[in-house]
Amino acid sequence: MSKTGLDFAVGDHVVYPAHGVGSVVGIETQSVAGFSLEVYVITFAHEKMTLRVPTKKAIASGLLSLAEGNVVSRALTTLKGRARVKRTMWSRRAQEYEAKINSGDLISIAEVVRDLHRAENQPEQSYSERQLYESALDRMAREVAAIEQIDRDAAIGILNKSLQKAA
Repeated sequence: MSKTGLDFAVGDHVVYPAHGVGSVVGIETQSVAGFSLEVYVITFAHEKMTLRVPTKKAIASGLLSLAEGNVVSRALTTLKGRARVKRTMWSRRAQEYEAKINSGDLISIAEVVRDLHRAENQPEQSYSERQLYESALDRMAREVAAIEQIDRDAAIGILNKSLQKAA
């Protein structure tokens, strides 16, 4: 199932780092400044957005295939690990978390979920921590849902099970 570069097809799920999981709904040829340009048309239903990525620039733009099964297992194992919170200023950590979420790398996203997860008996998170946690959890759940062909809520259930085993 792993696709390299330029061979995504209509119906494929793809990961665009800044937006998460989307679906290729078409491959079109557009005329731009007198040049013919082939683009992937990708929809992100959860953001109600459509993105057009030139097929020749797909890799450079960061477009990825869904993670392979072994990456999902490693990501779920990451969730079970011990949180690693650096003792740096929150603004610096928040930037690092944001970069990991936007990397599109499932294991990096899992690290953010693990580090920001709070069990019932733990202190409440700040608003910004909660926002980053929700963003990472949602991004990870959507990719797991697409890979496992389940809905987002079922994927959240799988992630929560792994997080509870950690607590």
